[in-house]
Amino acid sequence: MSERTESEERLARPLVQLAKLAGIATSYVGMSHDYHEIDDDVLIAVLAALGIDASNDAAVKQSTKEILEERHGRLVAPTVLHNVGKESHVLVNVGATDVPSATITLENGQPYQGVILPDAGDGSIAHMVGDHFVVTASVVIPADLPEGYHTLHVTVGDRTQDATLISAPSKVELLDEMKHGHLWGWMAQLYSLRSSKSWGVGDFEDLSNLLVEAKRKTGADFTLINPVHAAEPVSPLTPSPYLPISRSLVNFTYIRPESIEEYRLLGAESLDEIRKLFESVEPLNGEAKMIDRDAMWHAKMQALWIIFKAGRTTARQRQFADFCAKTGEDLEAYATWCLCYDKWGAASDEPNNWTRRYTKDSPEVKALREQFPDTLNFYRWLEWIATEQLDRAQRNARAAGMRIGVMADMAVGVHPLGSEAWWYPERFAKGATVGAPPDMFNQQGQDWSQPPLNPIALERTGYKAYRDMVHNMFTHAGAVRIDHILGLFRLWWIPSGHKANDGAYVHYDSDVMLGILALEASRADGVVVGEDLGVVPEYVASSLSSHGLLGCAVEWFEQFDGEFRAPADWREYALASVNTHDLPPAAGYLELEHVKLRERLGLLEGPKENFERSAMAEQNAMIKMLLDNGYIDQEIADHREEHEADIIAAQYRALNGSPCKLLAASITDAVGEKRTQNQPGTNNEYPNWRIPLADAEGNAVKLDDMFDRADVKNLAAIMRGEK
Repeated sequence: MSERTESEERLARPLVQLAKLAGIATSYVGMSHDYHEIDDDVLIAVLAALGIDASNDAAVKQSTKEILEERHGRLVAPTVLHNVGKESHVLVNVGATDVPSATITLENGQPYQGVILPDAGDGSIAHMVGDHFVVTASVVIPADLPEGYHTLHVTVGDRTQDATLISAPSKVELLDEMKHGHLWGWMAQLYSLRSSKSWGVGDFEDLSNLLVEAKRKTGADFTLINPVHAAEPVSPLTPSPYLPISRSLVNFTYIRPESIEEYRLLGAESLDEIRKLFESVEPLNGEAKMIDRDAMWHAKMQALWIIFKAGRTTARQRQFADFCAKTGEDLEAYATWCLCYDKWGAASDEPNNWTRRYTKDSPEVKALREQFPDTLNFYRWLEWIATEQLDRAQRNARAAGMRIGVMADMAVGVHPLGSEAWWYPERFAKGATVGAPPDMFNQQGQDWSQPPLNPIALERTGYKAYRDMVHNMFTHAGAVRIDHILGLFRLWWIPSGHKANDGAYVHYDSDVMLGILALEASRADGVVVGEDLGVVPEYVASSLSSHGLLGCAVEWFEQFDGEFRAPADWREYALASVNTHDLPPAAGYLELEHVKLRERLGLLEGPKENFERSAMAEQNAMIKMLLDNGYIDQEIADHREEHEADIIAAQYRALNGSPCKLLAASITDAVGEKRTQNQPGTNNEYPNWRIPLADAEGNAVKLDDMFDRADVKNLAAIMRGEK
């Protein structure tokens, strides 16, 4: 169709109006500027996932009436946002002659002492609720309200209602070092970086050493790592770090047993047992083809049980108890889920599986907790130890002089059968998953299988689930990268039984969610980076910048109409990198590894030659950009195969030619690795998230001496801006 907006006739349809009222986009423009209108059956199914009945005309009418009466009948919205330093007006629904009043209880439980004035408004906005009219007035929140999560008490006549009042900075302030310059760091997949003391997979002790050595030997100020959210307790472990069991907790498979304080309490027999377990997996550290998480965890878990059973000193037991109390219900949710998984088997979609048969309140679950108290406590303990080791890595990074330290990565969502979705089902939409519509890289769209957070439940609960998660992540890191930051604005919902290309966008209150990020980042003196690649509306980038959040500038994606943009023209508020984990490293990309891989896996829509020509045209355009901007000379451009290392170096020098506030170098590019970590559109057809770090010859690279390698030193010198 030629038009790119919905007709007046379509917009007048009750179903379309109900969908828009609920925050569902009834049309969208795709990556190729193609216009789509959402089919009725999809709208009905997405509304159902939100708990809204639109199954027939009468249901549509009734649901619309209920939503409007609920919104206009309450005094104040459940969640309101205030920007620190600015006066704000909170809308209140009142009778025609009523004047609202309000008080505030601060986050610390103390009453706010400032004056909150009413603003009666002019009564021009009127709504019929039942048999009477309501008009919109407001209360004025003063500019000096401190930041925090407060409670607003609104009173009109004999009615009082409360709202969560989120008082947040209007933006995240840049770190001092970023205001008139930039910081640089490394990008690494933690699991792929092994040392001689790893158990076959990189761990939190490796992370600590990586951070300290990166600062001491290269001058880096951060390392962006893969998500380390909580995972399954028993093999087989899900390879993807982007499909976590819980985003609020930490992956305890990254524990280094020998770094646990209680390891020092062990006797000779226990130490010998652990030594033998380590020796059984130590050869995996030299394996260059594939990471074997399951072999690692089979051995490591036995070692951890030995240490757990050794007990703790009184002081350490007190620390453990304090951790359990502080982490609260999230810890109980995860530990209980792990216990059920341990004793009843893997979570599955089968009707008789425990995740489908039982809830957290089922007598069977309570009985299992009572039957196996040690195992339940073991899973609590694992989470405590993992958190300790991750926190220690961050502290060591800051002590070594890193300005940021860990840059944590937040996944888009959680496993549909994980502890969060099982324990807190009310937080999630029912009957829909998150994904992405078709684009040039995935022509059928993508279904990530994760249940979306319900925006209605978020608002009703003051966004507690989201703000707790963000807070938890900033306790372990100096920066947080938000995967698919578009999800704070809108998410592509795919109803059950539909294909990935047959969904609809559901909108979220981005102002509130970005405000929470700004509040938590300011409290942690941290940085927020939003991954805003792919089909992203222009307003998202401007909104991120206005909130002080950085987007992403990936050199291979900085192109328009077949031409690459000069780095000097990239945006300032961005994390700049040459590539991503969904692309081959720089050497592999230049050698067209992505073309060969997609052909081998049958992922090409047309002949290989067409994709190869397109890839070479893109590479030629990149070479032209490097040449035009003085990063390479004509000799290198004309003989690129002989000058691959020079071209890679030039791409990294180009990052320094950008105004971006953060620059990132990939460890894989530093050592010459050519294999991609993840090939979108595949599962076990390719060993996604299981590629260990290796050099150009396919030899495993160990962390012990990685920063002493000449190639790593050379790339670090480029990142430091040295000639």
